[in-house]
Order: sequence, then structure tokens, then C-alpha cells
Amino acid sequence: MRIPELKKLYTEEAIPALMKSQGYANVHQVPKVEKVVLNSSFGVELDKNGIEELRKDISSLAGQSPVVVKAKVSVSNFKLRQGMPVGIKVTLRGNKMWEFLLRLIAIALPNIRDFRGVPAKLDGKGNYTLGITDHSIFPEIKVERQRVNTGLDISIVTSAETDQEGAALLKLLGMPFRKHSSDQETSQEAA
Repeated sequence: MRIPELKKLYTEEAIPALMKSQGYANVHQVPKVEKVVLNSSFGVELDKNGIEELRKDISSLAGQSPVVVKAKVSVSNFKLRQGMPVGIKVTLRGNKMWEFLLRLIAIALPNIRDFRGVPAKLDGKGNYTLGITDHSIFPEIKVERQRVNTGLDISIVTSAETDQEGAALLKLLGMPFRKHSSDQETSQEAA
């Protein structure tokens, strides 16, 4: 079985670099990416055909079949009844996770017009969530078939215990974090 390129980068370059920079004594202390969760919620605005199209799109992105999430309670103000489909999610692990991350980092994000990086805000426990307003940035999505512009949340769950460890791991994997405005001002003053 072929090893994904990003997993190879993690084992050959990221682990030694993290052990050196963070001062880990054991390879098992090094944080790793545990899973990637793709979530697209659409509320009540999609009909059955739209939900099926979105399910096919997420399935082609993930390489596995997603789960349709249904409402747990009824909310009359939102015209929502219990049991109505409100979203789609899929959890990626193993080689499918590594291949999706590579497509996200190397292909989808850099192809966004006027892309200057993603925000470097983690959740406090070393996990990173990225919201994309249009899931058609991925080359697998056929734009002419798409009728509704649907967003996508991508959660990267790591075994890191702090944001610093999680950010260091994701930077070594190639995540294009945006520089803070204060960092840009200092680099402009130095030039």
C-alpha cells in the first residue's frame, strides 16, 4: 500500500523538527493529526435533490460516504421539525485523512483568489477549524452541477495539548497561516 506524501513528510521531517524544537524526549510525545471532520450544515434551505447533490460533493471530497445529520428538536421560528435533515458530516482518519489534507493545503487553498493565508487561531487545545464559504474551491467539485453555494467547516483534530504545539505541527505540514498585522508592520519597518 502506498504511503501518502503528507504522511511521509510528517514522519521524515515534521517529527524530527518537532522533537528538536519542542524538546520531546520520546517520539510518542510528538503531536499528530488524529482526524479531520468535514461538516456542511444547510438548515432547511435545500430540497431533497440539493441535499443529494451536496452529499455526492462531500463524498467525492472525502473519498467515503458522509452521514446526513438530522434535527434533534423542533424549532417553529426556524420552520424546523424534528428529524429534518440539517447538515452533512464525515470523519476522515488514516490515509484518506492525509490525502485530503494534502489536497486542502497544496491545491484548494492556494487557488483561492487573493489568498493571503488562513487565520492562525486554534481552539486552545491544539485543534484547528477552518470555515470555507464555498466548497467548490476543490477540484473534485463540478461547478456547473452545483446549484446552491454551500459552505464547509473543516476541523483538524490533533493530539497536541497546547495551541503552540498544534500550530507548530500544522506549520510543518504546510498549513499557510496568515501573518499577524503586527508581524507585517515590523518586517516592513526593518526593510
